[in-house]
Amino acid sequence: MSEAKQRCPGVDRLRRSCHFVPGANEKMLHKSIASAADCLILDLEDAVTPERKDDARGVVGQWLGSVDFQGKERTVRMNPLDTPWGLKDLEVTMEHAPDAYVVPKVSTIDELHIISAEISKWEKAYGHDDNSVALILVSTETPLGALNVHTFTQCHRVIAMSWGAEDLSAALGAPRNRRPDGSYLDLYTHCRNMTLLSAAAGGVQPVDTVFVDFNDSEGLQADCREAAWLGYTGKITIHPNQIEIVNQAFSPSEAEIDEATRLTEAFAEAQAQGIMAISFEGKMVDVPHLTRAKKLLARAAEIKRQAG
Repeated sequence: MSEAKQRCPGVDRLRRSCHFVPGANEKMLHKSIASAADCLILDLEDAVTPERKDDARGVVGQWLGSVDFQGKERTVRMNPLDTPWGLKDLEVTMEHAPDAYVVPKVSTIDELHIISAEISKWEKAYGHDDNSVALILVSTETPLGALNVHTFTQCHRVIAMSWGAEDLSAALGAPRNRRPDGSYLDLYTHCRNMTLLSAAAGGVQPVDTVFVDFNDSEGLQADCREAAWLGYTGKITIHPNQIEIVNQAFSPSEAEIDEATRLTEAFAEAQAQGIMAISFEGKMVDVPHLTRAKKLLARAAEIKRQAG
């Protein structure tokens, strides 16, 4: 990492569903707190018109200081640095600091270093612990961001990375980003894959992008299933009806937990005999299978812990 600091806390936090809440919409905030979402994204960017930016950031700042989020991760989607609002978002909302900022339209690592330095300034000014506020990125919303995505985890505050297809297609002037069958066009599949690889290589959490047709539950399920197969650990949601579907897709099933438990037990017996490649229920398995099983069981345990 180019910044000689330890990664911000929160990399391993549960983020199956990261749910957008329009800034300054009190009704939607309380509905979201009552939902099963793991993370709430208080949105100061696309959900707020330019003439309401000042009011909305003030309301979001008050929420952070006074509202009980019931253990949910509290994040704020700031405006990009190349707008008149981005730095002011940090100044106002850092008084009662969120757990993380969601940074849209990232193009270069230099932008992240600027944001990190601003956060450091306000951490000190408001008496927060140094290195306590993290960044979650939307990493491929600009063409330059798509080219630079592999560099973004060099910023120590980055703990998770998502990607964006809608803003990227708008930036490219492309009329669509999916084929008629619902699958992504090749460019957007590439961005999805590169975000996943960049997050894994940098040791941060990969979170899949939004599924915009919130009336298509079957399409959402298929999108989540593919993301989970790839290795994504969660997804951004834009409608309350999506949250339960997303949570289920990124939670191990009882059958998967049972199989992983049996596998780890079989390996424990084999290891006692000095063996690390074994036949398990008709398949040959070795260390990578054990690693996956242990990760699945750890995730299941964390989900159970958070559920109380």
